[in-house]
Amino acid sequence: MARRLWKLRQRFGIAARRVSVRTHVPWYLRWLLLAVLFAFSAALAAWMYDAGRRFAGFDRGEIEQELAKARQDLAALSGELEGLRASANAGESRLSIERTAWQQLAQQIRSLEQENARLREELSIFESMLSSAVAPPAPLGILRFKVEPDLLPGEFRYRLLLRASAARKGKDFVGHLELVVNLTEEGRSAIITLPKAADAGGPAFRLSLKHFQRIEGSFRVSPKAKVDAVQVRIYENGSAAARATQSVTPG
Repeated sequence: MARRLWKLRQRFGIAARRVSVRTHVPWYLRWLLLAVLFAFSAALAAWMYDAGRRFAGFDRGEIEQELAKARQDLAALSGELEGLRASANAGESRLSIERTAWQQLAQQIRSLEQENARLREELSIFESMLSSAVAPPAPLGILRFKVEPDLLPGEFRYRLLLRASAARKGKDFVGHLELVVNLTEEGRSAIITLPKAADAGGPAFRLSLKHFQRIEGSFRVSPKAKVDAVQVRIYENGSAAARATQSVTPG
């Protein structure tokens, strides 16, 4: 009996264990409360971080505004640069066209000057012929023969003016011409006869005239060769002997 009383005193008496009464809170409310606390902490930390940067002289909003303004200025400058490039390209194209036009005009002027000089020379020849009452005894005369270097190395252009004798009594002179080119290449002399066998019947070497005939043509030699002299020979059909010959030095 005494032992039972002692056990009751331990459970309900002064020596009994302390009992705490707590209110039961559901688990989802606990998690919600923790989430609110974390969000508040994060917002407080962000505010403190921004406040610290503003206090140190760094304003994020101002920097973003400056960055946006810099981007706008860059876009404007890029557009202006593209416009200037387009204008420069257009100007360069116009300049190239004008340069080409000037080169063509200069070439035409040079050609006209050469043609004018040739016509003046022929005019002086014709005037001298009119002032002379004596007809040439030969069936054909060479009034002018010139050989000049052309644009490309090794190319030469020749000009020839022929006159038939008045003693032929209206009969046309029909024949062909031949060029004999004397040249030097690497210390060795050589002779080239034009036209070659394959071009012997070419229109550039055929002759048919009653009074006058102007002949122009070109020939090519090695660019390394030096042309010393060129001789033209005029042959009449049916004759193996040259009716007229003349030699010139290119220049």
